Amino acid sequence: MPAINSAINAYLDLATPQMLADSWAILEQEMRSGHLMFGDRLLSTALRPQMVTVQEWEAASRMSSRLVSAFDKAYHAMLANPALRAQVWLTPEEEIIVGYEAGVRMPVPIGRLDCSLMHNEDGEPTLRLLEYNAESPAAIAYEDGLAEAYLRTPLLHAFQQRYALRPLWALPATLQTLLGIYREWGGRELPTVAIVDWEGLPTQHEFILFQEFFTRHGIRSLIVTPDAMSYEGGVLYADGVAVDFVYKRILTHELLARYGVEHPIIWAVRDRAVCMMNRFSCKLLHKKASLALLSDERNAHLFNREEQAAIERHIPWTRRVEERMTLFEGAEVDLLPFIQANQERLVLKPNDEYGGKGVALGWDLSPAQWQQAVEEALRQPSVVQLRVPLGYEEFPVVLPDGSFAVQPRLVDFDPFIFDAAYAGGCLTRLSAGGLLNVTAGGGTTVPTMVVAV
Repeated sequence: MPAINSAINAYLDLATPQMLADSWAILEQEMRSGHLMFGDRLLSTALRPQMVTVQEWEAASRMSSRLVSAFDKAYHAMLANPALRAQVWLTPEEEIIVGYEAGVRMPVPIGRLDCSLMHNEDGEPTLRLLEYNAESPAAIAYEDGLAEAYLRTPLLHAFQQRYALRPLWALPATLQTLLGIYREWGGRELPTVAIVDWEGLPTQHEFILFQEFFTRHGIRSLIVTPDAMSYEGGVLYADGVAVDFVYKRILTHELLARYGVEHPIIWAVRDRAVCMMNRFSCKLLHKKASLALLSDERNAHLFNREEQAAIERHIPWTRRVEERMTLFEGAEVDLLPFIQANQERLVLKPNDEYGGKGVALGWDLSPAQWQQAVEEALRQPSVVQLRVPLGYEEFPVVLPDGSFAVQPRLVDFDPFIFDAAYAGGCLTRLSAGGLLNVTAGGGTTVPTMVVAV
């Protein structure tokens, strides 16, 4: 039995109806008053954090640093080689703005590695990367806020009488990373930050949490839409206020779709008049096809032996959907017929969507629906990926009628990576179905905590 199971079972033993009711009353109030909401929806309906052992978190940290090293190497190789860069399907507009940042040291100051985690009896977890969120990783402030809320519940207080545990805080590392790249850019005082995204998004609550956090540390920040930005005399303005740091939550392809390359943020980045996190050039790694680039046998020469081992161990077989021959489990296959014949084992993903949009799970579709999904994947840049098993764990949950039950939930495990070097903080989503995505309405969120067992 995996070591973490003893802690999970002890937690569930404490989850009596009265303990659940008392804990939920506090957790619900904390979420409503603390901006722990996704639109008008509570961020969590589960009453247990995701728990991992010290050994499991150390394994996740090693995985994160090794994979990010490989991604960074792929990034620099793509900048130097247009043919390699073409493997991730940049648009012409993206090619232009990526060129503005060709000399930056670190394109992804903050990333998120969206993974599956399986607990094993030997203590070493099985970790498989599903996506690299390299452009605008959400949930950092959400996760820290949830951890604070859970720590106030009677259920977690009782559990801490038996087990030592610690949350995986992410906001302090965010501030350290933000100030680090700001100093590297040339900033000498504290920055003035523009948090930029569309108006009326359900994630607006997290922007407020970031704004409050920045204020506590003496940093002025404004939550603005792209339409509220202007660029005059070498200065970027947000709602008329001069800013020198952009925390860009809007996705690059959405910005380009609305404005092309003619937008004040793009002009300011081009002129090095503003520091931005994450940079436009992170698009090279944010594309789903970046996983195909790393796992494709044609590109193995780009990586050293340690990186190749990490890729093989942690990145599932991923290919661009196109007519070609390739290797699968050491044997050559004709890719398109292989995809059509193996739908139970495969997932199709659009190259540049988010929130689960357009994802086709082969095992959930009829043959006719799968054929249609394959045809759509050929029309727009898409990747095919080998199915990755997801772990089920038992969680106390609040049901729609307000009652409580202990039910199995699919679990993912998404460490945040800072400074391209170390893991800190983690997003965990739960789902009763096959799609683990809060944006798509397919899940709920809980904090992740390390437990000494």
